[in-house]
Amino acid sequence: MVLGFGDKGVVVRDAHFPGQAPIDSYGNGGFRFADMSHRGSLLLLPSGIYRWDLNEGDEFTPQAFSRLLHEKGVEFLLVGTGQQIRLLPPDVRTALKAHGMAVDQMSTGAAVRTYNIMLSEQRPVAAALIAV
Repeated sequence: MVLGFGDKGVVVRDAHFPGQAPIDSYGNGGFRFADMSHRGSLLLLPSGIYRWDLNEGDEFTPQAFSRLLHEKGVEFLLVGTGQQIRLLPPDVRTALKAHGMAVDQMSTGAAVRTYNIMLSEQRPVAAALIAV
């Protein structure tokens, strides 16, 4: 969230990094990418990198992936589930597959490494990463 001044006082915008960038590092509850840092979880989409309001241990729901379901051009979704691998519930997997996405769940560290490789190969990939 970014605060700025507009004609009517303070304006709150949903800030994001426009475009895709590899993750340079992760840990201590956040990520570093494109010479910036972010505390908390992230959605890495073709349209940009967005804050993801999920923490380790939170329930995975279709609503948690709603921004991703409106994204075009994603064939592969990597879900970094935190320190431990957790499976997505069947309703979430069904919703993602209905949008043509192959989904793979793994620890956040493995998801970061896999995302960076797939991004460098210019593959149609997105990632949902729980901060560790």
